[in-house]
Amino acid sequence: MSAKAAIIGSGNIGTDLMFKIMRLSETLEMGVMVGIDPSSDGLARAARLGIATTADGVEGLIAMPEFKEIEVVFDATSAGAHRHNAAALAPFGKKIVDLTPAAIGPYVVPSVNLEQHLDAANVNMVTCGGQATIPVIAAINAESPVHYGEIVASISSKSAGPGTRANIDEFTETTSSAIVEVGGAARGKAIIVLNPAEPPMIMRDTVLCLVDRLTEDAQDRVAAAVRDRVAEVASYVPGYRLKQTVQFQDEGAEVSGLVGEDRKRGEYTRVSVFLEVEGAAHYLPEYAGNLDIMTSAALRVAERLVTTKEEVAS
Repeated sequence: MSAKAAIIGSGNIGTDLMFKIMRLSETLEMGVMVGIDPSSDGLARAARLGIATTADGVEGLIAMPEFKEIEVVFDATSAGAHRHNAAALAPFGKKIVDLTPAAIGPYVVPSVNLEQHLDAANVNMVTCGGQATIPVIAAINAESPVHYGEIVASISSKSAGPGTRANIDEFTETTSSAIVEVGGAARGKAIIVLNPAEPPMIMRDTVLCLVDRLTEDAQDRVAAAVRDRVAEVASYVPGYRLKQTVQFQDEGAEVSGLVGEDRKRGEYTRVSVFLEVEGAAHYLPEYAGNLDIMTSAALRVAERLVTTKEEVAS
C-alpha cells in the first residue's frame, strides 16, 4: 500500500514533484497539494487530477481531514517559510523532506549519506547545486582527501523562480556548508550563476577540487570513482551526466591560499569535473535541470524514508 504525501508549495518545484510522484513512484501517492495562492497553476492542476488542495498554507493542511493519513510532507516553499512550516508540523510526527535551503534538519544527498539519516524527522535536500556536485566531491574525497572544493552551478535565468531568487544567499551558504559536511572537503565554496542566454541553457555544474599531488594510477582511480558516482546519481536523475572526461592539472604553492594551514603541502593536483543536468520535462521544461534534480532527489529520499518506517513497523 502506498504512503500518502503532501506537498507544501504549489509553484514549479512542487508541481513537478507532484507529477513525479504520480508517474514514477510505486511507494508514494499524492494526498494533498498545499499553496497560498488560490489561483496558482499547481493548485488548479492538482484539483483537476482529483487531489485534495488547500490555499491556506500549512495551517490549512493541518486542518484538513486528509492530514491524518499523510506520512511524508515535502516543503517546496522558501527557507523562511520552511522554518514556520516545520514548527507547525513538529507535533504531528510526519516525515518532512525540505527542498529549501533552510537546513533545519541534516543535509541529505541520496547517493552519499541517505542511509545515515533514515531516522531523522526533517531532512534537508541542500540545493540543486549541492545535489549535482556533492556526490562528485564525496567520490573524489574517498580516493584522496579534498583540501578545497569549489562548485559553480550555472542555471538558466528562466528556471530561477521567485523562491530561488529570494534564496541566493542561503543557496551559497547552505551549499558551501554541505560541501564540507557531506562531501568531506576541508573547505568549501559555492557560486551560482543565472544565465540569461536564449534559447535557455540546461544546467551546467563545474566541480574543482584540490587534493595532494596524484600519480597517474591515482588519477585513474579518482576518474573511475567519479564515473561510478555519476552513474549512481543518473539512476534517479536520468538527465545527469559528465560533460567531458575528468581533468587533472598539477598545481604548486601558488594555490596554497585556498588550503587550510594544517593541509598546506606545496604540491597539489586540481581535479576538474564538468557536469550537465537535463530535466525530465514531467512538468518543467528540459532546461530546468536544476529543479528536476531537486525533485528527483527528494522523491528518492522520501521513498526510502517511508520504506524504512514500514520495515521498522513490521
